[in-house]
Amino acid sequence: MPIRPENRSRYPENWDSEIVPSIRERSGNRCECRGECGIHANSGPSPHVGEIGGRCPARNGEIGYWDEGGWHRYRPLFDGPRKTVKIVLTVAHLNHTPEDCRDENLLHLCQRCHNRYDAPMRRAGIQARARAQRASGDLFQCQEVSS
Repeated sequence: MPIRPENRSRYPENWDSEIVPSIRERSGNRCECRGECGIHANSGPSPHVGEIGGRCPARNGEIGYWDEGGWHRYRPLFDGPRKTVKIVLTVAHLNHTPEDCRDENLLHLCQRCHNRYDAPMRRAGIQARARAQRASGDLFQCQEVSS
């Protein structure tokens, strides 16, 4: 995920040079999601199945597609024309706190898992920014009146 400019200062100086490469090495350049994104084995469309431990099978740089059976590497001769995506792995903070860079708080996730995991926080942030931009504020928000 791109880092919002207003949050860049919250990341340690060694984020790109040391932390991200160490997480990439730990993951083997494969998505580390085991259901944190809300997709569990035997649940809903495209569950994390068929892999040891129910881990998402997406690998960094692969081109493929998702369907009800999960992730598939694209094979042009067999798969025909399809909407494909290139997997891009990014490092996610499980507690959504960029300052907390402990290994157990970081996961290397594909864009699908990362977006699903961050969706509630992203939605709340969008709503908060929209509320802050409105001139009248929130209709039901109590405001203190100074005398």
